[in-house]
Amino acid sequence: MDAVRAGLQQGRFACVVLAGDASPRANEKVVRLAVAKGIPLYAGPSAETIGARLGKPAVMVVGVQDRALAQGIAKAAPAGAPREA
Repeated sequence: MDAVRAGLQQGRFACVVLAGDASPRANEKVVRLAVAKGIPLYAGPSAETIGARLGKPAVMVVGVQDRALAQGIAKAAPAGAPREA
């Protein structure tokens, strides 16, 4: 999570995906920073699912740098996304 927060502060991400079961603390810190920086934020599957798809243990938040991938996430996101703080 610290790497994502640092990336948000530096404006490196096209969007952020936050696990649906992320802790309230992670939610608060990441959502506030993403909104302040104008970075779209999307609710994703569980941390366990995100981690499994990335070949890692549970992952609460992912910063997406690739603009084309971010556009694909935006198109696939349910109505009402990106989410607000």
